[in-house]
Amino acid sequence: MRRESISDIPFVAISAALIVGGLFFISSASVALSAKRFGNIYYYSLRQLLAILIGLALFLVVQRIPLKFWKRFAVALFSGAVVLLGLVLLPQLGLTFGGAQRWLDLGFFSFQPSELAKLAMVIFLAWWFGRVGENGIRTFRLGFLPFFLAVGLVGGLIFAEPDLGTFFVIAGSSVILYFVAGGRWRYLLLFLALGLISFTAMVYLKPYVGDRLHTFIDPTRDPLGAGFQVRQAAIAIGSGGFWGLGYGSSQQKESFLPEPIGDSIFAVIAEEFGYFGVILLVTAYLIFLWRGIAIAKRAPDLFAKLTTTGIIGTIVLQAFINMGSISGLLPLTGIPLPFISYGGTSLAVNFIGLGIVYRISKTRTNL
Repeated sequence: MRRESISDIPFVAISAALIVGGLFFISSASVALSAKRFGNIYYYSLRQLLAILIGLALFLVVQRIPLKFWKRFAVALFSGAVVLLGLVLLPQLGLTFGGAQRWLDLGFFSFQPSELAKLAMVIFLAWWFGRVGENGIRTFRLGFLPFFLAVGLVGGLIFAEPDLGTFFVIAGSSVILYFVAGGRWRYLLLFLALGLISFTAMVYLKPYVGDRLHTFIDPTRDPLGAGFQVRQAAIAIGSGGFWGLGYGSSQQKESFLPEPIGDSIFAVIAEEFGYFGVILLVTAYLIFLWRGIAIAKRAPDLFAKLTTTGIIGTIVLQAFINMGSISGLLPLTGIPLPFISYGGTSLAVNFIGLGIVYRISKTRTNL
């Protein structure tokens, strides 16, 4: 039996605020880049607006889909994401940009399978943990081993692209799910130990990982190479002061800051709106997290609770990893700022996630 009730209005409001705010920030951050590449200062902002409208349509459809649908097709969604991650590594289909092969070229459009993999991983783990129950989750065979194999399979394919930032987001959100589901601490510590060993191997096997780690430890190292983006971001953030230079007044976005509409957009926000703007942005994500936790607490079953936790956790974790890396508090990752950075695939998947959580927020009794 299912009973529908009033949805979580604050959750809808803060989500809308982040999305609209993202378009507002993109409109400023993209002016110079749009003019330089296309001779039209509105090129990127108009495409972002189109992506929002498409995402809104996806949201309206998804929020009407019963949760049993996601349970039924959890394995298929996860398998499809794995196949797409494998296809992106093929030279004939994968697009390479900035030394990374992360986009799948379908001729009429391209997208990032790793964005879909984030959602697929959450739904799959939520389904599996809900299926085996609390007693099964606490065992090695039914709880830890499937969790470890799923994260290892998806994480390995994403690392091969390479996409270290998304790898950490998926691993981090999966750990959150395992913990919330009731997994044993000793298995969690085992996973973290294996993760540390894997990261150490990455440093030696992938030179760019070592470069980013060395740059994090010593930001002044190689200021025109590996440390260039972090250095320019620091200049932008420092230039903004407390109140910022004003909307549209960023100097770093003009020609100095790499990817001003991508993972570096946080630095543009800090330069134009200062620490005050940064505080407001961080607060918005914290409110988003707070409302997500509230929805998860009143979810009708374990699957709904874990799905909400995973979707909200993935978005918030990615946001703070992005802001931390651009601020120099974490190693540079290259992942976008959710709802804010330019990118159709990320926005579409986040809208789908919002639709699922919105559906759960309206459900109070068992499905």
